[in-house]
Amino acid sequence: MVRRYEKGAVQSPLGLHACAPYHCVMKPQTPSGAPIGAIVENWTPPSLPAWLTRTGRFAALERLDPDAHAALLYRAFAGADTLWDYMPDGPFSSAAQFHRWVRDIAAREEQVFYAIRNLQTGNWEGIASYLRIDPQAGSIEVGNISFSPTLQQTPAATEAIFLMMQWVFEAGYRRFEWKCNALNTPSRRAAQRFGFSFEGVFRQAVVVKGRNRDTAWFAVIDKEWPALKEAYAAWLAPANFDTAGQQRERLGDMTGLVRAASDPSL
Repeated sequence: MVRRYEKGAVQSPLGLHACAPYHCVMKPQTPSGAPIGAIVENWTPPSLPAWLTRTGRFAALERLDPDAHAALLYRAFAGADTLWDYMPDGPFSSAAQFHRWVRDIAAREEQVFYAIRNLQTGNWEGIASYLRIDPQAGSIEVGNISFSPTLQQTPAATEAIFLMMQWVFEAGYRRFEWKCNALNTPSRRAAQRFGFSFEGVFRQAVVVKGRNRDTAWFAVIDKEWPALKEAYAAWLAPANFDTAGQQRERLGDMTGLVRAASDPSL
């Protein structure tokens, strides 16, 4: 059962129960009557991400290693230069250039990069990272998501995001962010499908490859995680796929019961 926090339960085709998104109803005030935020009880900043291999039914995540992964990932990305349209780097003209890039990003101390293996093909087919890691605030972002054409729209791609989200909230973070170029409609659609709630657009946020970038913000917070975890478990379960491997129920329909807000552009 998907646990919810307010009234208004509805039931999905797989039997998941849900209702209106969580909202804090407490309205603490200062002695003068000014509203202030609720106290975060028993708060302990979580740890930084550890280099642990994470393995599911469809996907495995391993610390990005240029020697182990660069050549295989370059092969997976070959011929798909549009993957880099909204990314700060790429496309890459040679395997050597790509290897140097993987070497550089894998060495970053402020970000944690993973290579993604599609267990259905046995191949390394994607990259993703944790960034903007702020344990004191309990906030962390997923980004630098680069899925090869063979990884896109597969259970492995979905499970990779799930495995990263699972670690975030089990480690004790309060907030998991997704940000993308506001013009990148596929990324905005993916964020919403994965259960991230739309929070707005920061205009003229950065300059990327010499061009302006407005940034769309999405996030999941800890109170939404129990319901999202059950939605992912239901979607990834064998019962949700027919004999041809086609999904019976869409993940977006289930996460939509949990999200606090939808992207008006979709």
